[in-house]
Amino acid sequence: MARRVPNLVITIPPVSPVPKPSTIWRPTSRPLLRFFPWVVGCTLILWIFILRSDQPPLRIYSPQPHPPVGGHRPRPLHPPHRPQDTSPITTWAERAESVKESFKHAYSGYHTFAGGYDELLPVSGGGSNNLNGWGVTLFDSLDTMWTMGLHDSFRDSLGTISTQNFSLPSGAYARFYDTVLRHLGGLLSAYALSGEPVLLIRADDLGKMILPAFNSTSGFPTIAFDTASRKISMEGETSVAWANILSNQMEFKYLAHITGRPEYYNKTENVMTKIYESKLSHGLLPTMWDPNTGMPTNEIAHSHPAHYSVGEHAHSALHYLLKQWVLTAKSDSRSLDLYLGAINYIIRNLFFITPKRQLLYVTDIQDGVLSHRFEHLSCSLPGLLALGVHTLGISLPLRDRELHLWAAQGLAYTCWTTYNDQASGLGPEEVQMKAWLSPEGELLGRWMTHVEEWEKLGKKGTGPPGTSQTEQHAPSLEDREYTLLRPQYLLKPELVESFYLMWKSTKNSLWRDRGWSIYESIERETKTRYGYAGILQVDQLPSAMKDEMPSYFLAETLKYLYLLCTNEDPIPLNSWVFNAKGHPLPVFEWSKWEKQNYDITL
Repeated sequence: MARRVPNLVITIPPVSPVPKPSTIWRPTSRPLLRFFPWVVGCTLILWIFILRSDQPPLRIYSPQPHPPVGGHRPRPLHPPHRPQDTSPITTWAERAESVKESFKHAYSGYHTFAGGYDELLPVSGGGSNNLNGWGVTLFDSLDTMWTMGLHDSFRDSLGTISTQNFSLPSGAYARFYDTVLRHLGGLLSAYALSGEPVLLIRADDLGKMILPAFNSTSGFPTIAFDTASRKISMEGETSVAWANILSNQMEFKYLAHITGRPEYYNKTENVMTKIYESKLSHGLLPTMWDPNTGMPTNEIAHSHPAHYSVGEHAHSALHYLLKQWVLTAKSDSRSLDLYLGAINYIIRNLFFITPKRQLLYVTDIQDGVLSHRFEHLSCSLPGLLALGVHTLGISLPLRDRELHLWAAQGLAYTCWTTYNDQASGLGPEEVQMKAWLSPEGELLGRWMTHVEEWEKLGKKGTGPPGTSQTEQHAPSLEDREYTLLRPQYLLKPELVESFYLMWKSTKNSLWRDRGWSIYESIERETKTRYGYAGILQVDQLPSAMKDEMPSYFLAETLKYLYLLCTNEDPIPLNSWVFNAKGHPLPVFEWSKWEKQNYDITL
């Protein structure tokens, strides 16, 4: 219906007298000068758009650039004009699609030739069961499919998930660590992303089956458990790794949050409480613990030499100290205190540089003796440090922020160097670093000593020793300042995970470019007819392949590479936290009733 218009009153003003022509001289009063302003205007337009076509059009408004993030000076808000076919947005979008195609090739090979098995044999085209026989590659791939937008493949897999009963052969046990991080973590992440109810149901079923693993004397989880009989097993060991003990906080606390079951929270919280109350002499926790006493084995019976590490037996536990604080909306100050204490100890006692290239590395210490070994697992530490600075922000003192970012930058560069030096462009599992010693055998390479000396001299250059970034290859094996101990590349994710976290937290495109270079090497050196396989010699071409495609390649390596390349932000760092096997969980806050029911006093 047409809107009715109210009555209008129109007033016609009286006709004004026509003004007399002005006697003031105007340029348009002469025929030749009448078009002068038009000529000037056209000339100016011609100069801007034709004669100056090599420059972008003038901008009337140009906002101020964003302040530097983490010491990095970002690119200008309005970058120089580039032809359409070489713009960085187009390039990175195409690269993300390339990574997606790699995932589709890997998953299709698994689904076609190894469906129902745990993992694909990418060289021979068969399948293998090496982790419970429940099809771990499927569980590990769910959230990667969703993140990449492969929703049809994701939904096609739900039928298989719905019929999984998590049974084991008679006498067999499921390993606690991998079952929590891969199977349970994969289900929880896929549910959080998609909201599919069947995933929550299966996660709850599996969580109930895992709970008996906490039935040790101390309440620390044992190494393995039986899903049917509820029996637990230490598999002949007397102690359990720190990573095994602590790398369940995120999964069970989030499961408690979405199911309302206090038993999930209580079991894992008991572990956290005992770890926090262990009252160790310094920040870093030892690698081996007794599940009966709830104390480190090397601190009571000395059955193991004192061992401190950020690699094997420890790296995921160190991550969970920070990540469970982030996951629970930064509410658990105990885990944050433990994280900061551990990181400060590591930086001051386990970081060293080599004498010539000044490669920064982190090592372990056993019974007071430094090994100067550097593991690929330790290449996840730069990303953790960057995430810590990103999430803590200004609450972290300026001095610590600088140290953590310098350490992240230098360590990530050394990891990159161990890739870039090799003929394959891929990095080894472990190297022996060259210790910086005086002629008398005195250790000279402690990083903090060099940082403090650099500060005393006025902080010259772009950063302290061990943090410079170059793309030069070492000219000889001797000049590398490290030797290969385990020369295999096993499709591991730690370095690309760090590159992704450093790119997202600092916006330094250097890490993005290096991640892409690693992807190109993966495509060139590891791709097979059926999937992707690790190589046995990173510095030989061609190299023999290992007939394994670990499920973490789909859960972590390809996911982080995709997130590194895509111009979208499907998993924002401020809203999601990745577990130790690359499965993102959403940040949440404990409600009032949860705090009451679970007796949360934080």
